[in-house]
Amino acid sequence: MDRRAVYGPRDGTVLSQQSQHRSDEILDGDIDEVLQAKCADGKFWRNLREQDLPIRVQQILHQIGFYGVYRCGRIQYDCHLITALVERWRSETHSFHFRVGEATITLQDVQVIWGLPIDGEPVSGTDLERTSVQWQEYCMQYIGFAPEEGALKGSRLQIWAWSRIIPLCPGLGAPRVHMGPHQIDNNRVLPGAPYGAMWNCEHTFTRTVRTTVRVIRDILDEMQYDQ
Repeated sequence: MDRRAVYGPRDGTVLSQQSQHRSDEILDGDIDEVLQAKCADGKFWRNLREQDLPIRVQQILHQIGFYGVYRCGRIQYDCHLITALVERWRSETHSFHFRVGEATITLQDVQVIWGLPIDGEPVSGTDLERTSVQWQEYCMQYIGFAPEEGALKGSRLQIWAWSRIIPLCPGLGAPRVHMGPHQIDNNRVLPGAPYGAMWNCEHTFTRTVRTTVRVIRDILDEMQYDQ
């Protein structure tokens, strides 16, 4: 039997990019290769883990809507699961294709997993009007630290530069550390961690069986409509 008759799209008019899709490699017999996820924020999260942020800083993070991300910390990636999901993601429809139907990621998912606000005006884009000197002055005004010019890429501050900021946090009584005009309620209880924090754990996949991705594929294929 032609494997494409079982695993490939029945109708190629919608899923027209099958020949360039990751799942086509499975049909050619390469079924155990696992995609590798790269992440460059390890040093940033290690700094936070070694030295917790003061409660005042955590309250500010809560006010601006990023407290949930802080509580989630660095997520441990399961490359086998990511591989199985990539094989089911189709850019033609922007959705995952399972035997029980299609699924996609919604803003509600983002809110539940990360605790990020999804109501109101979005914050996006790049500020191209400020010069590097102006960004240095801006950082000094709001976080008490003027990064060197090499730490700035336009309006973005390089991850490694944050390691220079973390040691300043415990000394919030120090004159050079200014957190900006935020009103802090010392009696406010910070919320619990969002759902995504359950993946913030220390483990390794170095001894994961190579065929684990096959098991995950089978689990996804066996999903029921109520799952």
